[in-house]
Amino acid sequence: MSVDLLNHFTLRCRAEDLQPLRTFYVEVLGLIEGARPDFSFPGHWLYSNGQPIVHLAALLEEAGPRQTGPLDHIAFSGKDLERMRAFLQQRGIAFDELPVPGFPLHQIFLQDPLGLKIELTYRTGPATAIDPEIT
Repeated sequence: MSVDLLNHFTLRCRAEDLQPLRTFYVEVLGLIEGARPDFSFPGHWLYSNGQPIVHLAALLEEAGPRQTGPLDHIAFSGKDLERMRAFLQQRGIAFDELPVPGFPLHQIFLQDPLGLKIELTYRTGPATAIDPEIT
């Protein structure tokens, strides 16, 4: 038995952080808000290709430390590197970027409104024997 793909990740936040987080994941990353179970707390389920991949849950009363422990970042595959770079520059959103040594990939790193590091990975050439699984 093994796992197949990452199903989703959940960000716990304060109620007042919901809208800035939703705006970031919808307007910057292009996710789409969709159906969400009728939980007893406010939140949003954000979808990509029909799958709810980011869950926002207003479960915190106070702002916690902006540390993620051993978690360094969350990565998404992206399309159209040049368009995303221009979009981020136009919106004044700070980001870093670099090519992946030995792989036909380029990464952009930015932070969501709570300070979580987000990676956007773009293919810059055809798959190779080194990275055939990365799409």
